[in-house]
Amino acid sequence: RERERECGSVEYSTCHCSHSTVSCTAFLSGYFPWPFVRMAAAQDRRNPHLCFRTVLGVLFAVYLSTGVTVAMQITSYGPQTIQKAQGEQVTLGCTYTPAASDVGPMDIEWFSLSPDMTQKDTLILSYIEGQNSNYTIPSLANRLVFTARDPSQGDASITLSNLGASDTGTYQCKVKKGLGNDMRKITLVVMAPPSVPKCWVEGKEEEGAPVSMRCKSYYGSTPLSYSWFRESGGSIPPVAVQNPQTGEMLIKNHSQSYVGNYRCEASNAVGKQQCIYTLRAYTPVNRAGMIAGAVIGALLLLLLLLLLIWLLICCCNKRRYQKEMANEIREDAPPPASRPVTPNSSFRSVLGYRSHAGLNYNFVGGRHSRPGSSVRSSIYTEKKGQMARQPSSYSQPSVVSGVPSAKYSSKYGYPV
Repeated sequence: RERERECGSVEYSTCHCSHSTVSCTAFLSGYFPWPFVRMAAAQDRRNPHLCFRTVLGVLFAVYLSTGVTVAMQITSYGPQTIQKAQGEQVTLGCTYTPAASDVGPMDIEWFSLSPDMTQKDTLILSYIEGQNSNYTIPSLANRLVFTARDPSQGDASITLSNLGASDTGTYQCKVKKGLGNDMRKITLVVMAPPSVPKCWVEGKEEEGAPVSMRCKSYYGSTPLSYSWFRESGGSIPPVAVQNPQTGEMLIKNHSQSYVGNYRCEASNAVGKQQCIYTLRAYTPVNRAGMIAGAVIGALLLLLLLLLLIWLLICCCNKRRYQKEMANEIREDAPPPASRPVTPNSSFRSVLGYRSHAGLNYNFVGGRHSRPGSSVRSSIYTEKKGQMARQPSSYSQPSVVSGVPSAKYSSKYGYPV
């Protein structure tokens, strides 16, 4: 009855089970006179099933009052992912606080975790019983060290210098002392800063026409971001539209008011570079006149080319004709028609024929002489290089004694 009155509406069995708890919380609240312990004890009296709050409150009070860690705990804080530029150095933090109950040798290990879950992780650096053991893979040789001289004094951080792209990965720090242990993972991303970009303009910088200003960095880890700034002449034109991914800035309806120096900045998570371009504005030329002039010039050039080809053809034909004429054997005019041979023609041929040595020439009969004409001999002699006609000693043809009469020879064409 007394317990029922003490517990109120709670059933006896429940109150009986919690009676010792109520007494316990009362004892704790009396022994540890802290406000939160008394509040927990009062709640436990109203609801016996919540007595564990008192126990937790006492344990937390003991931890705050003594400053003793219940278990090994890594106390480093900061981003879990670190981005660094190539060539720089990075410190991977791993500070820790051991518990009072953690006794025994200190064991610190750093691993390079494999992205493939089926592969083993690689031990790269360790500290066991006061001895540093470097299991550095070749790419980490002489670049990986503990930041503190004595890692057993609560700082197991490491420093990696001269970073390269191969250093990108996830690293794990594991600290053990006795039964207490804790670990921390850090992801390192090594990036290449952007190279100095190139600035240029596509198209002509003419007034009234659209102008596309371009900026491009050809080296650097992605993602790269581009931004245009105006260094002289005012602010960025209100009609300009920028694209941070491609580096293009399009100015619609270009004018003289947009002339000036513009700076493009290429950046990523580890660095930035810039270039400067001076934008100008030119008065557009008469395009119709240019087109007409180009057409006329093309026609004149074509005519000149045709004339040159014609002259070359004529010259070649003339030379070929002259060459053929020089090598050609030309035939003489055909001889006159032959006439029958008569004594008169034979006699005339004898008159104009040169005598041959050793031959005697006689006229065949006196019938070949003309009346009233004197017949001269056709024998010629040479004197002082000239041909001189000598008159015959015979006034009339006669037959020489002992010499047969001459006969006409078809071979020589005269009497022999």
